[in-house]
Amino acid sequence: MTQKLRSNFTPGTTRWAVRRSQWLAMGLTEADFEKPKIAIVNSSSKLSVCYQHLDGVSQVVQDAIRAAGGVPLEIRTVAPSDFVTSAGKQGRYLMPTRDLLVNDVEVQVEGAELDGMVLLASCDKTTPAQLMAAGRLNVPSIIVTCGFQLGSQCGDHHVDIEEVYKSVGAYKAKKITLHDLTEMTCHAIKGPGVCAGLATANSMHCMAEALGMTLPGNAPIRAGSEALNDYAARAGVAIMDLVARDIRPRQIMTAAAFRNAVRVAVAIGASVNVMRHLLAAAIESECDVNIIGEFEAAGALVGQITKVRPNGPDRIEDFAAAGGCAGAMKQLQSVLDTSVMTVTGNSLQANLDARPAPDEAVIAKLATPFFAEPGLIIVRGNLAPDGSVVKLSAVPKHVRRFSGPATVFEDENDAIAQIEKNEIARGSVVVLRMMGPKGGPGTVFAASFMAALVGAGLGDTVAVVTDGELSGLNSGITIGQVMPEAAEGGPLAVVRNGDIITIDLNEKSMTLEISDGEMEARLTALPPLRATTEKGWLSMYQQLVQPLSKGAVLGKR
Repeated sequence: MTQKLRSNFTPGTTRWAVRRSQWLAMGLTEADFEKPKIAIVNSSSKLSVCYQHLDGVSQVVQDAIRAAGGVPLEIRTVAPSDFVTSAGKQGRYLMPTRDLLVNDVEVQVEGAELDGMVLLASCDKTTPAQLMAAGRLNVPSIIVTCGFQLGSQCGDHHVDIEEVYKSVGAYKAKKITLHDLTEMTCHAIKGPGVCAGLATANSMHCMAEALGMTLPGNAPIRAGSEALNDYAARAGVAIMDLVARDIRPRQIMTAAAFRNAVRVAVAIGASVNVMRHLLAAAIESECDVNIIGEFEAAGALVGQITKVRPNGPDRIEDFAAAGGCAGAMKQLQSVLDTSVMTVTGNSLQANLDARPAPDEAVIAKLATPFFAEPGLIIVRGNLAPDGSVVKLSAVPKHVRRFSGPATVFEDENDAIAQIEKNEIARGSVVVLRMMGPKGGPGTVFAASFMAALVGAGLGDTVAVVTDGELSGLNSGITIGQVMPEAAEGGPLAVVRNGDIITIDLNEKSMTLEISDGEMEARLTALPPLRATTEKGWLSMYQQLVQPLSKGAVLGKR
């Protein structure tokens, strides 16, 4: 009996006739019309090395789908790159592009009523956007994480993009020469793929696997490798099975799966940005789970079982060779719900049983973690009543309590200029505000200031508090994603230069040292948010974006 497919239209109808004409002209056969039509969601771009290999991966997937009895139909989407499309408007386009990609997928897959999706994940925003799209559309879907780039030797030391990133601050502080920095750029990236290290891209690749949306062992993986091509081919076969069995993302991305992902994120010391992205994916999947609460609960359950840069000395290729995300999940089995379904059609337990034991020199046992404290924590207080996130694994170990006078900036360039003038005082708390989704509009990529601060040697003597976006490569005393953001009328908006801010990471608290009455008076006196003078997409984004505590998704939620 022929499989019932939504892509098979009733003969004689208008949409049947016009689509039939189009697709016959493209080379489809009569037999093809009865087969599953699978979207290969490809964000290939010549703007960024993150994406330059995706056309080859796409072709492998297409060939596998065709051999398995399906019809592959490649679609292209926007391709945001945190180190390329961040150039304009201080990175304000980056977060909005995540949601632009979600809508891009919806328009093409729902508009055409295709039967399933294989989504090729690369740089920071593509993986969360693809998870969000899979949850929203709820058609059979599988993610293929398309891998990390490699660094290389520069003189007597290994250099990757993290080293370049940190060294900009060192150059501005006159600790290295422009020649030194230039030489690093010549050696930092050898081959395609996302940033080396456990930054946002590799962290979100791991989150896709932890959610059950990739084949086991897919994250992290080296871009351009035969192993990646093997996963791409197997994903082409797997999507056909998911369509045949009608297994959909919302059967996989359940509350238990999100809980698993949060615990993996905390245990491996993932990027601070995974919280907002998991929130968004849960909301798009209409999954009733308290992601922020799950992060808070996970801190009491797991320590840090990896020490991958920027959290420690191990490189991302070491983590991959040691077992990667699947290896970490094997070590965490006792605190995971292993009964959840995955894109293999099998349970997480079945998948983990088939994986080799991890190398415990790189991925420690849960009972004997490298560090007893979790990699990520949620910090609350009168400055962040809805929470904020700290990558504890990247904070210097001797700094767990910090108190100092605030220095407030609403423009990252002004803050960086103060570093260059040597006017950021040790012991101060730098507040970067009006940089969240509404305030930007489009979250300002405040990571450059933090990188410059660390490069200038101030990373363990100056704290940074921001509602802007940070990089997963950032290290130092950094409190990010402060909720509510300043532009929503959050307490960050009332901080004044010289106010004392106390951060206690042991107590998971952040306090503006003023009385409750003074806080209330300042909040009451806040003027309403002015509409942005930006035009186009950023203006539309400001009108549509929801609070950070709701994942900064678009529309009413």
